[in-house]
Amino acid sequence: MSTPGISELTRLRATRPEAITEAARRRRRRPLLAGNGRMMIIAADHPARGALGVAGRPHAMASRLDLLERLCVALARPGVDGVLGTPDILEDLLLLGALENKVVVGSMNRGGLAGAAFEMDDRFTAYRAADIERSRFDAGKLLLRIDDTDPGSLATMVGAATAVTELAERGLTAMVEPFVSRRVDGRVRNDVSVEAVIRSIAIASGIGATSAYTWLKVPLTRDVDDMARVAEATTLPLVLLGGEVSGDADATFQRWHKALRLPSVYGLVVGRTLLYPPDDDVAGAVDTAVGLL
Repeated sequence: MSTPGISELTRLRATRPEAITEAARRRRRRPLLAGNGRMMIIAADHPARGALGVAGRPHAMASRLDLLERLCVALARPGVDGVLGTPDILEDLLLLGALENKVVVGSMNRGGLAGAAFEMDDRFTAYRAADIERSRFDAGKLLLRIDDTDPGSLATMVGAATAVTELAERGLTAMVEPFVSRRVDGRVRNDVSVEAVIRSIAIASGIGATSAYTWLKVPLTRDVDDMARVAEATTLPLVLLGGEVSGDADATFQRWHKALRLPSVYGLVVGRTLLYPPDDDVAGAVDTAVGLL
């Protein structure tokens, strides 16, 4: 069967849902780390949390066809190793043939909807470890936000520990994204001070029955010079969370470049910043980020 165009996805889903399983079975896989031993992953799991805005554009991610087109452009660029997403997005990309020889990371807990009263109780509503294994994907990503004043954080932590254990039992990587967080004026804010990032790493490193397959996805601290202290907080492999690009994009890219020089940092995970750059040049933004590796 030929690869469907984006406009044909709905018809294919309606008439041949089994095509998703068939595409997953055929997909050519690759090692987590290849080539230069670094990893560039495009993140696209924001919509499942109801987070559709990008840098002043509140509904930028509302069009699924537009998002898929941007993802296909990004994944086709040299040096892009893979993608992180929820089942709906990854299955579309499977049908489009965009995941061949790519690292595929399934996003697991999306229940903490952006702005919801229960945001800190981030239930596992997307992939389970068994689903990631069955789909022949390579890793599972989970968000672990820790708010000492919100009991929902404990439920999230227990779910995260279970996911880490179940992924490891299958020899699959757990990519854990930890934050010390708090609710301010009804919104959850992540603390990226060096002390908070180190504390979140200490907690995330110890969850689950084994850390053998655990990687940590960590943010840049406010002062990039402090990232050396962050890297010393664990022996687990690290990837950087790219986050938002400031008004001075060159300065942001230089901060990423400096942090990527640390020996325990193996790559970069960036989403909306590269998929929706101010000039809408997805290829150019992705190529710039790849060059930092």
